[in-house]
Amino acid sequence: GNDNSEALPESIPSAPGTLPHFMEEPDDAYIIKSNPIVLRCKAMPAMQIFFKCNGEWVHQNEHVSEESMDETTGLKIREVYINVTRQQVEDFHGPEDYWCQCVAWSHLGTSKSRKASVRIAYLRKNFEQDPQGKEVPIEGMIVLHCRPPEGVPAAEVEWLKNEEPIDSNLDENIDTRADHNLIIRQARLSDSGNYTCMAANIVAKRRSMSATVVVYVNGGWSSWTEWSNCNARCGRGWQKRSRTCTNPAPLNGGAFCEGMSVQKITCTSLCPVDGNWEVWSEWSVCSPECEHLRVRECIAPPPRNGGKYCEGLSQESENCTEGLCIQDKKPLHEIKSQNIENASDIALYSGLGAAVIAVAVLVVGVTLYRRSQSEYGVDVIDSSALTGGFQTFNFKTVRQGNSLLLNSSMQPDLTVSRTYSGPICLQDPMDKELMTESSLFNPLSDIKVKVHSSFMVSLGVTERAEYHGKAHSGTFPHGNNRAFGTIQSRNKATYIQNLSSISTQSELKTTAIFGHLGGRLVVPNTGVSLLIPHGAIPEESSWEIYLAINQRESSLQPEGTDVLLGPEVTCGPSDVSVSTPFALTIPHCAEVNSEHWSIHLKKRTQQGKWEEVMSVEEETTSCYCLLDPYACHILLNSFGTYALIGEPISDCAVRQLKVAVFGCLSCNSLDYNLRVYCMDNTPCSFQEVVLDERLQGGQLLEEPKLLHFKGNTFSLQISVLDIPPFLWRIKPFTACQEVPFSRVWCSNQKPLHCAFSLERYTPATTQLSCKICVRQVKGHEQILQIQTSILESERESITFFAHDDSNFPAQMGAKAFKIPYSIRQRICATFDTPNAKGKDWQMLAQKNSISRNLSYFATQRSPSAVILDLWEARHQHDGDLDSLACALEEIGRTHSKISDITETEIEEPDFNYSRQNGL
Repeated sequence: GNDNSEALPESIPSAPGTLPHFMEEPDDAYIIKSNPIVLRCKAMPAMQIFFKCNGEWVHQNEHVSEESMDETTGLKIREVYINVTRQQVEDFHGPEDYWCQCVAWSHLGTSKSRKASVRIAYLRKNFEQDPQGKEVPIEGMIVLHCRPPEGVPAAEVEWLKNEEPIDSNLDENIDTRADHNLIIRQARLSDSGNYTCMAANIVAKRRSMSATVVVYVNGGWSSWTEWSNCNARCGRGWQKRSRTCTNPAPLNGGAFCEGMSVQKITCTSLCPVDGNWEVWSEWSVCSPECEHLRVRECIAPPPRNGGKYCEGLSQESENCTEGLCIQDKKPLHEIKSQNIENASDIALYSGLGAAVIAVAVLVVGVTLYRRSQSEYGVDVIDSSALTGGFQTFNFKTVRQGNSLLLNSSMQPDLTVSRTYSGPICLQDPMDKELMTESSLFNPLSDIKVKVHSSFMVSLGVTERAEYHGKAHSGTFPHGNNRAFGTIQSRNKATYIQNLSSISTQSELKTTAIFGHLGGRLVVPNTGVSLLIPHGAIPEESSWEIYLAINQRESSLQPEGTDVLLGPEVTCGPSDVSVSTPFALTIPHCAEVNSEHWSIHLKKRTQQGKWEEVMSVEEETTSCYCLLDPYACHILLNSFGTYALIGEPISDCAVRQLKVAVFGCLSCNSLDYNLRVYCMDNTPCSFQEVVLDERLQGGQLLEEPKLLHFKGNTFSLQISVLDIPPFLWRIKPFTACQEVPFSRVWCSNQKPLHCAFSLERYTPATTQLSCKICVRQVKGHEQILQIQTSILESERESITFFAHDDSNFPAQMGAKAFKIPYSIRQRICATFDTPNAKGKDWQMLAQKNSISRNLSYFATQRSPSAVILDLWEARHQHDGDLDSLACALEEIGRTHSKISDITETEIEEPDFNYSRQNGL
């Protein structure tokens, strides 16, 4: 319009008619990118139409006009349009937007149209406010704010949920009309998802950052179940009821239920009462049949609660005339006296004959017995000798001239009476003193032993070392050793080890200095360990931490049938506390079953008393116990002395015993001693036996086996079977021995052992083959096959412990942990954060078989870190990272195996070394 130098008049002369009427006026327009826009104007009647933009006339050359005639009125219609470019708009700098207006002329004058503004359209990239993710409880209100980017024209806002548009018209619970915000009045589980704000105008569309909305559900307890039946058939027992956190179950990171999931109360079942007879009544009046009666009733007490009825007769009769009644015309006393005389004669002669036979048998038996006992160099004068090592022995002094003793010229000491246990070999009086005080022979004088009749299974000898084939005829030559010449060495299990490799330390204790990086303490070969997590000790601090096993007599005395299931363990120092729970691992010997055992953790106070910390089945936030088949892993915040106590709540409670057989030559070169141990199935109990056997020169003869000893009051029997009859012999009456139930069940971590003494017929016999049978009456049985050489030079060098950790009693820093710290941080960051699909630390716990007492982890600063600490404690020997990676992949929070990551990230030589050694 600036190029138009002609000034157009505001009005021109016109003929009589009407003023122009606009049939179409220019509209507001937006220039998109560099495309010009077209403004149109139509008026009737109009002789001329021109555009005026920003107050200036547009040159007529820039106008395009069209003229037509209205057929109805015959008036002239004129239509005009112009183009407006982006450059024109950008070059205009005025107080208002660029505008244009139409002016039309007719014969009566001029008319002006509305002003149409022309603006450049745009939409900026960044939102002024992105929606933020939220976690809300179910039925709570959700408000997501969105302020779209600046733009011309103003952007329209649309909401997407999981990439699908939201239509508030279809859901009355959702409102999107309030200033571009999204409002959900009552949150539902289905409202969880990713929300996006979409802004659009005629130029472009823009997407906001996605906001994750998690609708969580806090857990709620279900109703209590009915109380269970009392588990004891008689006397005191337990009843329990339970509830589950499923009403509702916690979802999407919701809080776990607070409180206990199991309640237990004591109960008392009525015991069966057997009936008992009252006293007899007075005799009745004598009847015509010369008899009188008396009766009694089973009412003192009567049977109750399923008890047995009285045994015996309820009435009794006898003659009441003392023989005065007449029978077949004879007084009754005459008939009775004749019968008595005949019976007396028969009894007299029978008794005399039996006495003669008994005396003869006794003389022969005593002679044979004294002859067999003289071969052993002792005369057994106490019945306790029949127990063969369980019971103490009283011996007379040794006869002179006995070739079986090393010093047969020793004069008898008739004034000294001593008690010995184990294999006996006397050389001089000084030896007697040493043997009574030596720790190598610990008498079990309080054991009451039931002696079975002597038995030996003599099935013959073959060319092999197994003595259960068909017997050879005839006798076996004493000097012939050909029967053992072709014996092949057996492949022992890796469980057995040379005794010389075992430490002789009297105190089982490990000490090390730890810092902020944490580490692990292990009492070698005992199964006891302590894991100090990373960050449990303050930065720039160092603590000297110790871990010890009490080998003295324990101050914890279990009550009743309670059992000490593992060693008494002390960790310290007791005057410090850690910021993150540490993991204490204590082995136990119980067969884990909550129906049969009630297991408790106890702690010794500073006053020396023991107090209960928790029950393993209890729900608590102060500490955590995870009971594995052979060890208990405890998460604690304070050091001290701890022990596990088991209370059997049924006869089916099983205490696992390890049965091991050791052997050694006695000081008499022809004798060989077998010692059978029954100990708790814990590494520390086995190590105690190993240390004691080392002092005695013992050799482990067979891989130990597991015996399931039930709490049903039945005793334990140990016997030696299948001894080669022409090569070895065992002392009479000692092939089978029995230990009372109470001695085994209440052993209080002290191993029990039984000794058997065998004798070779000739020094040329160097191989021993037999069987050791250990069984509980009406219970489990184990048989150990013994096949060994009694010579030191021919013995195999074999190991005791599958996981010999004596080389690594303490590990500090990263090398003490199986999971690299960087991987651990990533796992914790992932699972500690609630997720829309509920994949959080609770699922991590579930995949690691941790399903009880989850409220403990919920109170921790990082639940995932504590779960991983528990994993470290449980896998200190195997370090099975593949299983952990599989668990993570199942959850779906990681897509690469952690073991593959560790191949590239773990370069510490100590870690690689530990993996190669199975740690």
